[in-house]
Amino acid sequence: MSIKCRVWWPKELSTSDFPKSSRNLLLFGWLISCSSSCVDIVVAFAYSDNFLPLHSSDSAIQEAIHHANGGMPTTLQEKSGLIVLGCCVLPSENMDPITDHNMHSKDCEANFRNSSCGCLDYVGLLEQYRRGSVCSSTWIQLVHDAHSYSSSELGWIPALDHLHLNGKPSPQAELHVMIYETPEYGSHHFALNFCSSKLTNCPPKSPKWVDKLYQKHQLLDLDTVILAINCSAAANIYFRNDMDLQSSSRKVVLYMFLKFIWRLWATVVATFSTILYVVLQSFKKFTGSASNFWIFTALAKIFCNTWRNTQVKCHQILYWPIYLNETGLRCQACVEYAEKAGLRRHSFWSSAVADVFLGNLVGFTLLIHEEAVLKWFSTCAIQYTDDVLRTGCVWLMGVPAGFKLNTELAGVFGIISLNAIQIWSTIWFSATDIFANVIIKLVALSGILLGMTIPVAMITDMIAIAAFHVYTLHYLISLLYSLQIQILAALWRLFRGRKWNPLRQRLDSYEYSVEQHVVGSLLFTPLLLLLPTTSVFYIFLSIMNLTIIFSLTLVEIIISIIHDTPYSKVLLWLTRSKRFPSGIWFETIHCQSASSVDGFLSGSPPSCKSTPQDKYMILRKSRPLLSLLRSNTLTFGQVVFPHYKNICSGVHGQTLRSEISGILMGKSISTKLCSEVPPEVPWMSISYKDYWYVCYNAVFTRMQ
Repeated sequence: MSIKCRVWWPKELSTSDFPKSSRNLLLFGWLISCSSSCVDIVVAFAYSDNFLPLHSSDSAIQEAIHHANGGMPTTLQEKSGLIVLGCCVLPSENMDPITDHNMHSKDCEANFRNSSCGCLDYVGLLEQYRRGSVCSSTWIQLVHDAHSYSSSELGWIPALDHLHLNGKPSPQAELHVMIYETPEYGSHHFALNFCSSKLTNCPPKSPKWVDKLYQKHQLLDLDTVILAINCSAAANIYFRNDMDLQSSSRKVVLYMFLKFIWRLWATVVATFSTILYVVLQSFKKFTGSASNFWIFTALAKIFCNTWRNTQVKCHQILYWPIYLNETGLRCQACVEYAEKAGLRRHSFWSSAVADVFLGNLVGFTLLIHEEAVLKWFSTCAIQYTDDVLRTGCVWLMGVPAGFKLNTELAGVFGIISLNAIQIWSTIWFSATDIFANVIIKLVALSGILLGMTIPVAMITDMIAIAAFHVYTLHYLISLLYSLQIQILAALWRLFRGRKWNPLRQRLDSYEYSVEQHVVGSLLFTPLLLLLPTTSVFYIFLSIMNLTIIFSLTLVEIIISIIHDTPYSKVLLWLTRSKRFPSGIWFETIHCQSASSVDGFLSGSPPSCKSTPQDKYMILRKSRPLLSLLRSNTLTFGQVVFPHYKNICSGVHGQTLRSEISGILMGKSISTKLCSEVPPEVPWMSISYKDYWYVCYNAVFTRMQ
């Protein structure tokens, strides 16, 4: 039976310059098999035969492989382990590829006379591994392909010479060579998909064809293959460090010096962070004790946006060591996992830095142009109060747009509104004349120290305080309008002989008395005639209130955008878009049949009585199918837009319909049209000593 063998080959091995005395490469990687007829061989790294024995022995290599396996992700360990895969014959630099290929073919033909399976005989360490692997496990023997390929990116390409699976030779194998660039952190990696958000709600029962598809036996475990490829660089690092191939006394001294400097830096950062932690914990205790007083509770409700964003900022300050050291060493072995964790860390830091930068920009601008800012705010407040509110109320007291309103009721509503506007405007302008400079300096300093979100939240709360009289007038007129609408609806049901059944939530027939009809008629007429006057004032104050609410909502959206914008991802996408993969694809370089036997090409398998020499000559006639592993990249929208999905998550069609119906029925309008920004984690409550060690370990482990 023919075996489909896919060899995932690092591009660096085909383009690297090995010592001229090196003839063979010892291959390390993973063997991933889903069935007896298909096998994936992922080559992670390789070392030349005359280089390894100078630094190691068989036991040392096995110990290094065991240690490298221990550092791999658990998912990969459950599927396969790092092993010695086999050997590859390097091309000779002193002769052309065809001559070197023919000489190697003669050696292999001669070797078949002395071996039942056709394996080459080596000396030393390679022969030990070959004998052990051939008898018990897997051994692949590769040679360089003498044919040339159209791609200029490739050097020499491996071709299958011999294959042992589970201790048995496999002369009939269809070879498919997949060339990939070794993933590196900060450069690129491979991923099958990019969706990291929560899964959507699936239907309760999947179609039958989906169940049948999952029941089929897989011929390719692509998830494990991609995971192994992403771990190849880490496996090489683990192996090289254990073999101590690049150690020297000068490097050891430099490493010890850098370690001392890093420990000193970690101590300084941990000490400063602990001092800040003590200050924030003291502030937390003070606010907890002050919450028992009603004045503090009232201030917390009035400045709710400022308080909420201050909590978010405190959590960012306290949890920076957790974000910095959120992944273990096993997760760092896979480049994909390390990249995701790194992007989360970078997003956290970049958001904080961008917030502070914008806060300094706004803060220093306010301090420099303090008088101009105060004059502009005062002008806007006066124009809004005089030209909009007062003029509008006076206009409604007359004949607005030609409508004949009830003069007495319009006069009452107008006088009440004008008095409320006058009283609150006097209080507000008097307070701002006294505390204007203090407020501007407080907003500027909060922006310089804590970032832009805090002063923007303070401005939002102050706008809400300045428009408190509009909220109050709208609330009162909405109560009156809603009550009037409900009474008119009840009286209309009375005339129709219907009554609302609250238990069954429906209208039932009901017989009313004559007295009830008379009283209903006396109430219905004046209420219906007074409804236009109430409606005009309600519409005017609703427009004013909605204008303020939309302005505050826009400011809150700006705050959410500042919090959620992935500044680091945007910068990395512009400079290194390969760090954001979205699926893979294969570029086929040679499309000729990859069958390794001529019998398969003609439809008849080779005879079982053929000699090993005949099998070998048949095996050497074919050329492997060659493909380059490529990666798609995310678009700018796919990188940025998922971070904004929660900004207006509470706004959808049903919410808008309920708000519109509430406005028509006189219900109060919600002042929170966008989602809040609550702290996602609880308040940190650990001892000062433990927090110092957490900060110290977070900084020091970055060196590793």
